[in-house]
Amino acid sequence: MEWKVKHYNDLKKDTLYNILKERVEVFVVEQECPYPEIDGKDKKSYHLWAEDNNEIIAYTRIIPRGISYDEASIGRVLVRMDQRGRGLGRKLMEKSINYLKEKLEEDEIRISAQERLYDFYVSLGFEQVSEMYLEDGIPHIEMYYTNN
Repeated sequence: MEWKVKHYNDLKKDTLYNILKERVEVFVVEQECPYPEIDGKDKKSYHLWAEDNNEIIAYTRIIPRGISYDEASIGRVLVRMDQRGRGLGRKLMEKSINYLKEKLEEDEIRISAQERLYDFYVSLGFEQVSEMYLEDGIPHIEMYYTNN
């Protein structure tokens, strides 16, 4: 397994295709949630993923501050269904947080988290900062992380 991170401008077409394929598979097909997957943020973002046998098995989109929120953000967090239960989600988020802190020198991160994953994000140092709201029919909460 290999971890990679690239800005949109440095992604190869096949890599971008595979990223979008996995995002649609998890968020649209598995979660039965049709939503506007192509939202204009990919071109301004960094993309972090784990690859095994040339297949993407885990992924996040790292969004610089000022695009989704005043703070930096992490979104489109996924681990492919057949790879779950191996701790990849935690490694994926830790690598994403570290990339923001070390490479982009960001101390604050705001995310829109599925409410069912509250405990997971709290264990990574996030705290809930909003009431529950529906996003594409799924209960979400805003969560905030600071390195201060």
